[in-house]
Amino acid sequence: MSLPGALTIGHGHFSPMHGARTRRLLQDGRDHFLLTIHSEDHDVAVDGKPPLQIKAGDITVVDEGRCYDLWFGRPLAAHAIALDRRRLAALVPRLDMAALHVLPGASGMSKLLKSYVETVLQGPPPSHKAGELVSRHIYDLAAYSLQECAGGRVEGHERGIAAARLKLIQRDILERLSDHALAIDAVAQRQGVTPRYVQRLFATAGTTFSDFVRDSRLDLAFQLLQGDGPALDTVTAVAIHAGFSDISSFNRAFRRRFDATPSDVRAAALTR
Repeated sequence: MSLPGALTIGHGHFSPMHGARTRRLLQDGRDHFLLTIHSEDHDVAVDGKPPLQIKAGDITVVDEGRCYDLWFGRPLAAHAIALDRRRLAALVPRLDMAALHVLPGASGMSKLLKSYVETVLQGPPPSHKAGELVSRHIYDLAAYSLQECAGGRVEGHERGIAAARLKLIQRDILERLSDHALAIDAVAQRQGVTPRYVQRLFATAGTTFSDFVRDSRLDLAFQLLQGDGPALDTVTAVAIHAGFSDISSFNRAFRRRFDATPSDVRAAALTR
């Protein structure tokens, strides 16, 4: 997947292998930094130096302007992101001091980067403008992840990090709309942040946690009433499946949002 900002992102599955970027291959002129996240342990060696063992889940950032070898001892899956050298170096000035950076996968920022990449792979940006935002978020996340390893300072990019966190929090909510126990404390715990921070993120987006949950549940109910999803016989069953416990509140909120009753929407769907 190609995104604005000279960024390419992809996912692949590999058999046991030995791969190499040789001096001959360097003639292609590629000088990106390649960020990868592998599902299994593997080895990487740069410029003929002894190989390093990379633990599963750790992040590697390797200079594609240098020779390197890699060895996969077992089948694995990998995310790969090609990052423009100049754009990344502007965020991490000391980036070029090493040809290989290894970032612990257990760190909070590495987890955030991995989750965000997985979210993007599941649903590519729908427009060029959305792609620009996604690209900016990935560069910011990569730069923050590299900060400790490369010693660079990343300033003024907190907005991109916050936007990425909000997107992951929203995905967490959307995956659990049918859970009647869905609450801000549990969401915050899963995301490794505080409930107050979650509230602040939604506030910057001009909404609240509760409003986002309610509106998302209403949208889900609307889709179900139109026949998209599991077959549910009654409006009450739809409301409960969408996460509502109080049917009266559901009906009022539904009418305010769609200017129609749930029964009206279902009837219209049946006449199509």
